[in-house]
Amino acid sequence: MNLRSRLSVRQKAVAVAGASALVAAGLVTIPASVAQAAPGCSVTYSANQWQGGFTANITIRNVGDAINGWTLRFNFADSGQRVSQGWSANWTQSGTQVTATNMSYNGSLATGASTGIGFNGSWSSSNPAPTSFSINGTTCNGTAPTTPPTGNPTTPPTGNPTTPPTGNPGTRVDNPYAGARGYVNPEWKAKAESVSGGNRISNNPTGVWLDRIAAITGTPDSSSNGPMGLRDHLDEALAQGAGYIQIVIYNLPGRDCAALASNGELSATDLPRYKTAYIDPIAAIMADPAYRSLRIITIIEIDSLPNLVTNVAPRETATAQCDTMKANGNYVKGVGYALAKLGAVPNVYNYIDAGHHGWIGWDDNFNASAQIFAEAARAEGSTQANVHGFIANTANYSATIEPYLNVTEQNRLSTWIDYNRYVDEQRFAQALRTQLVSQGFSSSIGMLIDTSRNGWGGSARPTGPVTSGDINQQVNGSRIDRRIHLGNWCNQSGAGLGERPRANPASGIDAYVWIKPPGESDGSSTQIDNDEGKGFDRMCDPTYTGNPRNQNNMSGALSGAPISGAWFPAQLSQLMQNAYPAL
Repeated sequence: MNLRSRLSVRQKAVAVAGASALVAAGLVTIPASVAQAAPGCSVTYSANQWQGGFTANITIRNVGDAINGWTLRFNFADSGQRVSQGWSANWTQSGTQVTATNMSYNGSLATGASTGIGFNGSWSSSNPAPTSFSINGTTCNGTAPTTPPTGNPTTPPTGNPTTPPTGNPGTRVDNPYAGARGYVNPEWKAKAESVSGGNRISNNPTGVWLDRIAAITGTPDSSSNGPMGLRDHLDEALAQGAGYIQIVIYNLPGRDCAALASNGELSATDLPRYKTAYIDPIAAIMADPAYRSLRIITIIEIDSLPNLVTNVAPRETATAQCDTMKANGNYVKGVGYALAKLGAVPNVYNYIDAGHHGWIGWDDNFNASAQIFAEAARAEGSTQANVHGFIANTANYSATIEPYLNVTEQNRLSTWIDYNRYVDEQRFAQALRTQLVSQGFSSSIGMLIDTSRNGWGGSARPTGPVTSGDINQQVNGSRIDRRIHLGNWCNQSGAGLGERPRANPASGIDAYVWIKPPGESDGSSTQIDNDEGKGFDRMCDPTYTGNPRNQNNMSGALSGAPISGAWFPAQLSQLMQNAYPAL
């Protein structure tokens, strides 16, 4: 039986309850003089704020003589404003005065060069922007550039962005997670810590979502991205001494053809723009030799390829948009292009999204999905060697392990299992790995499982198998996944945090990971107008009675949810309450 559940909607999101552009639409300009150098630089300051907290992004641009080492100082106007954590600089605060000094990699600024830094902060009564800045002791008073630079504008290498940079890149390791510290996104960390008890989880590594072109440089006015761009995150990862960083590549033409909440900015025919305006700039930044020491783990295009198996004609679950994407081939071509470009960077590790057991675990979906993964890996000049592994359950809720359930010929008849071969993600991922190797992928590929929301703890969690009653009573009483139906994917009521991120948890599994940052919405509970292309999907409406993809069951979604990717503190509170293992 071909059920096929859609993966959950997920976008990298730094939510802000409110955003404020500070100081004349976010611009404060004050060029500095440097000792024994002609003065000339500008400072651009902008901030997103919410009740009690904010994220500030600062760009320093040198328009005078070269600077070799800098110290930036400014004063807050309110004594309740505090810097809590910064990136791309060494940050200190004494009273209202804030000091930032350069890192080893961004201290030298040639004429015309600039660098991006930032911090998370807190405030009590008010949060006005600083009005005066100094660099190396000299007050800045020059003219800012017409278009303020965003992110960290370290110049990428010229030429073909996929050409590995010169030097000694070393050899890719078998498991990029093993023995390495993961990058903690400071934007998500600040959000998590704004929720009571969030400091218990805020130091876990999570995925950074590049869900539109603007996210490459940072989107301070977006609900689903913050002011930090890709370079900012990579620079901060270096500053943290992280061994790996996880970047979600998520902007295919006609994205997410089976749902509305996570539709994207590119139309079904926008493959050329996907290549030149999205993938190429990302590849160029990742190829910068400054990031050679980082293991850059890319999660390739959530919710794409399995749709070409399960949600196309003549399936009952078909959608017109998925039929279009299968016919034009742009999912396959887009994934192949991304694999080829990013795979050419020697410290990039590509993992393709592989759905989850409640989507492709059925006999008529399982091998067909492996075949289309192999087709995409060979498209647009790529080879299967560009694939380091696959990820299951991205942003979804399927249990990692069902401790009290095994699939048998008898319980496959139950409503919950419904002829599926699998009941959890670990056994599914291990079996899919074997199938993928048979399709020509390397025998060394590893699998990832997103455990950010699949713990299913709390009082509803069973403590042992149920062996009495009919087959449905036994299965439903034994399963820890408490969803109404496997096809439910949006902001699920009763969900909890799952296993914490860690490497080598089981045979064939490279790591448990938190790719979906806990607390970021899957989609709005009601229609919310927005300028980010986010649609309203009834599967996010708690009153919705379903469709063929969840066999017309209730959606099981939480109420009060914002648009996909936006901060949803009530969800994070629930996830922490129902965490398993418990916090």
